[in-house]
Amino acid sequence: MRGLMMDYQLTLPTILRRAESLFGQKKIISYLPDRTTHRYTYRDLAIRVRKLAVALQALGVRKGDRVATLSWNHYQHLECYFAIPCMGAVIHPLNLRFSPDDLAYVVNHAEDRIIIVDQVLLPVFEKFRSQISVSKIIVIPQTSDSLDNGYLNYEEIVASGDDSLFKAFEGDEYAAAFMCYTSGTTGRPKGILYSHRSIILHTMSSLSGCSGVSFTERDVVLPVVPMFHASAWGFPYNCSFVGATQVFPGPHLDAENLIRLFETEKVTVTGGVPTVMMGILNRLDADPQKHKLWLRIIMIGGSSAPRLLVRSFEERYGIKVLNTWGMTEMSPLGTTATMTSKQEKISKDEQFDHAIKQGFPVPFVEIRGRNEFGLIPWDGKTMGELEVRGPFIAYSYYGEDGQAGKFTDDGWLKTGDIATISEDGCIEIKDRSKDVIKSGGEWISSIALENALMEHSSIFEAAVIGVPDEKWVERPFAYIVLRERKTVSLNEINEFLATRFPKFWIPDGYSIITSIPKTSVGKFLKSALRNEYYKDHPETI
Repeated sequence: MRGLMMDYQLTLPTILRRAESLFGQKKIISYLPDRTTHRYTYRDLAIRVRKLAVALQALGVRKGDRVATLSWNHYQHLECYFAIPCMGAVIHPLNLRFSPDDLAYVVNHAEDRIIIVDQVLLPVFEKFRSQISVSKIIVIPQTSDSLDNGYLNYEEIVASGDDSLFKAFEGDEYAAAFMCYTSGTTGRPKGILYSHRSIILHTMSSLSGCSGVSFTERDVVLPVVPMFHASAWGFPYNCSFVGATQVFPGPHLDAENLIRLFETEKVTVTGGVPTVMMGILNRLDADPQKHKLWLRIIMIGGSSAPRLLVRSFEERYGIKVLNTWGMTEMSPLGTTATMTSKQEKISKDEQFDHAIKQGFPVPFVEIRGRNEFGLIPWDGKTMGELEVRGPFIAYSYYGEDGQAGKFTDDGWLKTGDIATISEDGCIEIKDRSKDVIKSGGEWISSIALENALMEHSSIFEAAVIGVPDEKWVERPFAYIVLRERKTVSLNEINEFLATRFPKFWIPDGYSIITSIPKTSVGKFLKSALRNEYYKDHPETI
């Protein structure tokens, strides 16, 4: 017997209609590349979205076609986020921090039909333009420079569209709507295809009270995370769904400009990687009385939040830091370190210990762990590779016949993260499978060591790698970046760590460097550090 409910498809036009009809006067604010500020409303957004969709159809874009964007965070990029999938095509944001070779690869692999480029990013585009074949190149004008080389003007394209001709995509909710390519450190990027249904369910899951992210129409949200990375963690769709004011920083991602936007626009929610938030914290600490903030929550993702970051923002500024974990393959939010009634009863120090864990799965995400002996018990001690499944988690990569070893026979995604799971389902990721250090048969978490090192008052950043050892197979080695005008001795670091870890966890060596290499999304690039180590220690290769 079937239930007697309407056959209501979960497609992105539902979010657009909701934003326009319920929150039409709410603001969308963009700090543009030329340092001017653009303001308009959700109603303005909806009109321009319809015009852009009609214009793209006139240029030959059809259902299922991929349209790439090479853009910063701003209102025109948000228009593309809606116009392209709401007409039945697939938006494909390009990670502008990929190498030119990888950018050409993903455009060709995705078979993008049209590409929309920020004018200020044309130098990036020109580096791979000759390697791709697209039918049209549309440029978002942002400077006084004229457009040539056959480029189409984005604003002229929008103006040409007759919004009365717009027909919203009302087809199969399982149809592709959004394409992202992973930013892995090995091999070619892999394509992930989000469906309309998966985006809607991810939006609802992210905004549920138990996720800890639950912002509302009252909030002013500034995503520091780029819109070219995993749909900006879902921020653009989440905000539009609830009518929150959106603030886009464009390319101005330095601490000074971000803090200025936090203050002038009275931002209440933001999110980004730990390295960016550490920069903001250091800037605030330089003159704590100078700034007035309305921030109530900072979402951290990309890599684990250092305990110092969590504690400092809460104790000094009254701002909660919410540690999150996810993957491009997961749309991307998977878990959040929310405080349950159990955690609310423990001491403040224990709460900070909990806050840097990856936390509990958001609604619709199921978890389990597996090691060489089988599924691990939920005891908070036994480590294994984390596996996940759910309605907004990929089951395959785009254009690949096989499953690339990332999926189990019974349909779970193998995350590559080594974790423990507590009896109440709290995840603590100990390391990436490729980064965990196995010394004398015992596992050592490089993440735990890094977070501890970054709590030292003289250390700004730290990255730990495993290096070969004749006796123990592998031993930890740490690269550290000192804070400005700070010094530290080897004995001081070892004594600091000795109070927290067993003796065999203490790194065998340290190297002080000026900066730690990072991936395109701000994670520590440990492969580069390993290459550096082997260059300095050729006898270990």
